[in-house]
Amino acid sequence: MPHKLTEKAILLCDKGAKPSQLKVTSQTFSKAENKLIATEQDKQPEINIPSFGVCAVTKSKCSPAIIKWEKTTEKDTINNYKILTEDSTCKCTMGGKISVQNKGHSEKHEIV
Repeated sequence: MPHKLTEKAILLCDKGAKPSQLKVTSQTFSKAENKLIATEQDKQPEINIPSFGVCAVTKSKCSPAIIKWEKTTEKDTINNYKILTEDSTCKCTMGGKISVQNKGHSEKHEIV
């Protein structure tokens, strides 16, 4: 079973130069290890997902332009938003693919 992502999750873009740390703003009450759990609404560039450094496609600042998270939970939600897991990915409109390097917590918080 995939594990939930929290606000300390580390994301990678295959077109970016460096990792980025996820910031959760979609909800304020559901936590794992005292860290907010991420949902599909946590996708705003620079607010939820800081720059990945220099973009290999644009040769400028790698600011993610995300349309939708994929591989979220099927049933579990927070505020009617699906929860992000370590398997979640999203495509950037610039051509990159964003994936999870680290889920942001040490304990196993499995989706059931």
